[in-house]
Amino acid sequence: MNSKSPEAFRTISEVSKDLSLPQHVLRFWETKFVQIKPIKRGGGRRYYRPEDVMLLKGIKALLYNDGYTIRGVQKVIKENGTKKLLQVENENKLFTVTKKDNKSELTQNAISNNPISETKRTKLMNVLNDLISLRKKLDN
Repeated sequence: MNSKSPEAFRTISEVSKDLSLPQHVLRFWETKFVQIKPIKRGGGRRYYRPEDVMLLKGIKALLYNDGYTIRGVQKVIKENGTKKLLQVENENKLFTVTKKDNKSELTQNAISNNPISETKRTKLMNVLNDLISLRKKLDN
C-alpha cells in the first residue's frame, strides 16, 4: 500500500492500484458481495475501510489464484463467514483442497463441496505448472 496509515480509509483508485484491479471490477464486486460496503460520500465517492480492503484481497485470491467462481466465493463466505476470509487474507489455501486431511473439519467440508474431481484438479495443476515454467522462460 501507499504511505497512508493502515487504519486510513482508501479511495477506489487507491484500492484499485493496491490490488492491481480495475475500478469497474471493484464496483461490480460490490454488487455481487453484500459484505463489501464502502462508505459513500458526496458525489458517490467511495471510501474503503481496512476490513473492506482485506476482504477484497481475500476475494481476489479465491477468484484469481484458487480458481473459484463468483458463486463459489459467495458460497465460501456464506458457509465460513468473512472472518475466516479476513484472517487468511491473501493465502486462502484454507478453502482450497490440495489433499485430504482428517484433522481439518474445514478441509473435509471443502472436499465434500468441491465440484472438481481429483483427476481434473491434478490435470489443471499440471497445466498451471507448465504455464508457470513457460512464463519463467519468457521472463528470462
